[in-house]
Amino acid sequence: MTTKPLTVVKCGGNPAVDAAGVCADIARLVHEGHSILLVHGGSGEIARLAGRLGVAQRTLVAPDNVTTRYTDPDTLDVVVLALAGSVKPRLVAELSRHRVPAVGLTGMDGGMLRARRKSAVRAVVDGHTVLIRDNHSGQLAEVRTELPETLLRAGYVPVVSPPAIDENDQPVNVDADRAAAALAAALGADQLLLLTGAPGVLADPGDPDSVRSTHQVALTGPPDPSATGGMALKLIAAREALAGGVGTVRIADGRIPEPVSRARAGAGTTVRISGDAEAPAHSSREREIRT
Repeated sequence: MTTKPLTVVKCGGNPAVDAAGVCADIARLVHEGHSILLVHGGSGEIARLAGRLGVAQRTLVAPDNVTTRYTDPDTLDVVVLALAGSVKPRLVAELSRHRVPAVGLTGMDGGMLRARRKSAVRAVVDGHTVLIRDNHSGQLAEVRTELPETLLRAGYVPVVSPPAIDENDQPVNVDADRAAAALAAALGADQLLLLTGAPGVLADPGDPDSVRSTHQVALTGPPDPSATGGMALKLIAAREALAGGVGTVRIADGRIPEPVSRARAGAGTTVRISGDAEAPAHSSREREIRT
């Protein structure tokens, strides 16, 4: 038996991200003997499909400046259709084209991602903080690793996306970056790579050349007051992965050639917990996928 440290890759849903390039790079690494789990979002496809179906989209801005998608019942249907019915089959087919066996999963399969549905979400509307109800989104509460571990041991690349399953066994939307972080921590991954439509965390959001080689996040509170939108959520996900024991977390460019290999080699921004030159003490724990 051999052992393979695990890399979890999150392929962002930004249309600028080169999903085919991500898959080609993953395939090359898998053929070299690496073990990889791929998590994906699909913001571009969700917006496209919602437009075709006439489902209005709404973005919620939390008091800490983090933005999330308002998921009413119609939007939840669009999310499931876009991720499970469109984005995921394309990624699985692309990996298959490179002779990599892949299995497409949502968090509901095998009860892999369990979440608590949020009864209400705080959002800032016209300068006032209000509670938004009837939002079918959830907070991840548990990762059941049996299914992805079984697939990884058998040499497959699991391709995972929301939705998760809630306490009433109903689908709920969860953030894909945070799902990737939760999976990486639960599976004992040694690396989490969050590939996005930006070169990394920018010191100046208006200057794409101002990439920070490292970025520190606090264990509590907003990850960075200057971070907005999707980057704020990525920093939250990075913090959760590091706190959960993942050794290395990088936010890197998903638009460039060989994006996974470059991120593994140090491209983009390496995120660390502030005040710690080293990873948390328990991050040395590494559950290896045995084949």
